[in-house]
Amino acid sequence: MENNRKLWEEWVPVHVNSEFYGVEKFVAGENALNVLEIGEVGDVQGKNLLHLQCHFGKDTLNWARLGAHVTGMDFSESAIEQARQLASRCNLDARFICSNLYDLPQNLLGQYDIVFTSYGVLTWLPDIPRWAKIAASYVKQGGFLYIAEFHPFALVFDDCSPDLQYRYPYFEKEAMHFDVEGSYADREAIIQSKVEIGWNHTLSEIITGLIENGLQIEFLHEFPFSVYQQLPFLVPDGNGLYHFPDGQKPIPLMFSIKATKR
Repeated sequence: MENNRKLWEEWVPVHVNSEFYGVEKFVAGENALNVLEIGEVGDVQGKNLLHLQCHFGKDTLNWARLGAHVTGMDFSESAIEQARQLASRCNLDARFICSNLYDLPQNLLGQYDIVFTSYGVLTWLPDIPRWAKIAASYVKQGGFLYIAEFHPFALVFDDCSPDLQYRYPYFEKEAMHFDVEGSYADREAIIQSKVEIGWNHTLSEIITGLIENGLQIEFLHEFPFSVYQQLPFLVPDGNGLYHFPDGQKPIPLMFSIKATKR
């Protein structure tokens, strides 16, 4: 994970200054969250929310704007510093902690009404049962964990191919190495890191991990659209979502889970 941490340290300034993340628009009041998670998480007014793997905190601070008392964590020192600066610029109260997720129990105590994580988080983690144990430990009685994430089945396809081309094994247990050019937010960015390391995790592994750590699955939703240009042939709908072209049978591109601690 150290290789990936160094990569994210390089990506932080690229992302903060990118059109993709639109920081200045967010500071001016633009919403950063998608309709999907706003609708499925529901009212957060007055609730304590922990955001796992929050990057530089834009989504975390959006939850604060909606009335939550927020804590964000990320393993990048640069990201956490930028998150604190962004909170100050937006005049929002938030707590940000720099920690490897697997070390978080040594760096953060307490439990939360909502544990939130989203979009491109699990692929950076080698151990999903351990992730589930840590995430569930922060959910208070009556609270819930919510995750919106890219579907592991969609990750088996070549994301550069003009059509669906199977490339990566769904049941792969070993780390996969990928060449890096720029960033997903700016392909032209010049960075020194050349490799990212990722892991694919099956849907059953994710769900079983949550159940085994005392959470009850309230829903599992699967979606034939994405919140970004996940595959090159997806078509934007003008409302922030990307769909398969007319006439092409879709596959699941994303999923969401809400899991409650009874």
